[in-house]
Amino acid sequence: MKPMLKQTVLRMNVRKRVALIAHDNRKFDLLEWARYNAGTLAQHELYATGTTGRLLTSELGLEVARFLSGPLGGDQQVGAGVAEGRIDFVIFFWDPLEPQPHDVDVKALLRISVVHNVPIACNRATADFVLSSPLMETEYVRQVWDYGTPREMH
Repeated sequence: MKPMLKQTVLRMNVRKRVALIAHDNRKFDLLEWARYNAGTLAQHELYATGTTGRLLTSELGLEVARFLSGPLGGDQQVGAGVAEGRIDFVIFFWDPLEPQPHDVDVKALLRISVVHNVPIACNRATADFVLSSPLMETEYVRQVWDYGTPREMH
């Protein structure tokens, strides 16, 4: 029998810590989406990679803490925030048809978000559904598998 993994419970506050990322071909789409949802986004703590963060601040007046540009390590910084419990939710409008110089970083961010059970919206429809969820307005208990400490089933 396979060992059973232990779960850790993490709480997300009512004010979520949301990371926003967009590849170059998707920045306009993310900006348009954020404009439509500016009131809701303003209720949360926002983070973004380089240019995306600059656009959200200058175009919409949202307060956004900025990481580096994605290809310069920003995607990895967001991934570290997810792994360390400093990011609760990722909105990443990525371009699946355009090769990126940092594709491995993108894949790592997607993987680490799943490993840590962090919601990640990769397109506008998913972002709409997640942001409009009643769970965005309440505390949420997130269960995370502890892959480092397996224990035997009894």
